[in-house]
Amino acid sequence: MVSLGTGSIDRRWFVRVAAVGTIAVVLWGRVSVGSVDSRVIRDVTFLLVLPLAFGLAHGRRLGWRVDRRAIRNTVLLSAFVLPFYLVGSCLPQIRAYYPMFSTSAELSVFVPHAGKQFLVALANETYYRGLLCVGVRQLGVKAVFVSPLVYAFNHVGKPPIEMFLSGPTDVLFGAVDYHSRSILPSVVAHGCGLVLLDWLVLHDPLLAPSTVQDWLSLFPLPI
Repeated sequence: MVSLGTGSIDRRWFVRVAAVGTIAVVLWGRVSVGSVDSRVIRDVTFLLVLPLAFGLAHGRRLGWRVDRRAIRNTVLLSAFVLPFYLVGSCLPQIRAYYPMFSTSAELSVFVPHAGKQFLVALANETYYRGLLCVGVRQLGVKAVFVSPLVYAFNHVGKPPIEMFLSGPTDVLFGAVDYHSRSILPSVVAHGCGLVLLDWLVLHDPLLAPSTVQDWLSLFPLPI
């Protein structure tokens, strides 16, 4: 056991987290997907079931908890990221990439698609924010910086602006979940954001893409 200023730390737990985290992401990366159904199966298996079973076997819930603080922070985080999804949905590179899997604006088609997308977000947040952040929160605030590099690496191939922002987004989501002791805020913000983005891209942009590009050209972003 070692003290890092936040209580006694079991080194064996962190070694096991590193091992399980590595195994999960390697297996995840070796399985290709061609549909939203196959992605749900892959992500739920390796990023949700495996980490959650590991955590529960060690008496750790990995942030699977809901209380007033978690609910409050969920509302605040979701409100904060909402404009990013609204603006991002107007960018040509985003509209060309999303939806990642075939769907339509017809509710009978989109609603099941939305449920599957939310499951994908739940799985990803269980791994990145649950196992690799809340699960190691005894490290103190340093826990927020455990997963950003892995998270950014797994965004390779996505639109440049999304990859560019993936690291800061990971830190933001991790910080909120760390403070909440719950992954509820990032699950809702990420899951609802994915669903909203797909819905917006299936319709005419809310703002003229050229106008949004002019706005963003003021910042050092790869648009």
